[in-house]
Amino acid sequence: MNDNFTKNNKFCLTRSVKLETLNRMIYEGVLTKMQTEFGNPIQYYLVFENSFLNVNQLLNKNIEINFVGYQCLNCGKKKKIFRQGFCYDCFYSSPAVGDWIMKPELSTAHLGIQDRDLVYEEKVQLQPHIVYLALSSEVKVGVTRKTQVPTRWIDQGAEKAISIVEVPNRYLAGITEVALKSHYADKTNWRKMLTNNFESIDLIAERLKVENLIPTEVQEYFYLHKNDLYEMHYPVLEYPTKVNSLSLEKSPNFKGKLTGIKGQYLIFEDGTVFNIRSSEGLIVQLIL
Repeated sequence: MNDNFTKNNKFCLTRSVKLETLNRMIYEGVLTKMQTEFGNPIQYYLVFENSFLNVNQLLNKNIEINFVGYQCLNCGKKKKIFRQGFCYDCFYSSPAVGDWIMKPELSTAHLGIQDRDLVYEEKVQLQPHIVYLALSSEVKVGVTRKTQVPTRWIDQGAEKAISIVEVPNRYLAGITEVALKSHYADKTNWRKMLTNNFESIDLIAERLKVENLIPTEVQEYFYLHKNDLYEMHYPVLEYPTKVNSLSLEKSPNFKGKLTGIKGQYLIFEDGTVFNIRSSEGLIVQLIL
């Protein structure tokens, strides 16, 4: 299991209940993204305050998911979630969701310039970052902290991924990504990813094409010969031909048979898919 699983931080589920009723297990807690363990297949875990659930063990079983309420991952208050698991006030005040998170090129900690909290921003921005190519729905370019390899690729449902450069801060990674966005997508087509619809591409050969596309100040960090191709194998019994996204806020009670897990999605037999990551901060009850 990756290091994030063992850390006790405020992004873990803050409340959980496990009861046994009529031979069915009931878990209740605040959703955060599933923790993962790289393997064949990848192992997925829902982490609770005092326990955890290996989601792989639920494959081919019926699950009931009920929406209970909200709890902000930042302040812990029972307030409606606005975005990324945060309530409205926290989303516009916490340094953990500053604009530079989604747009690394906006990072300024290397200049000693604060966005919301310079101490936090120096801790996150001034560490090794990877710019990569990943194959999920098509080849995409992206940025992640080195400590998040291969977790980041698993979370986006990539079949394969390879590093392009390793740079000492988030800003350099950001300007590299911007330079490559005109040549590669920077977002995953989640419908194609969940139906396993992608073209097989040689990422090692693809990496060789970008050397002259990256900024001059990043050229020295280019990975030319390093063999670090990752291949991900997901616990999916059968891929759907069409998918329909489940919103618990609109449909607060759902029942279905789990047939796969990919990225941060649960895939059900009827083609329903549930994005755990986009549902962070929702209090749910799982009946197994």
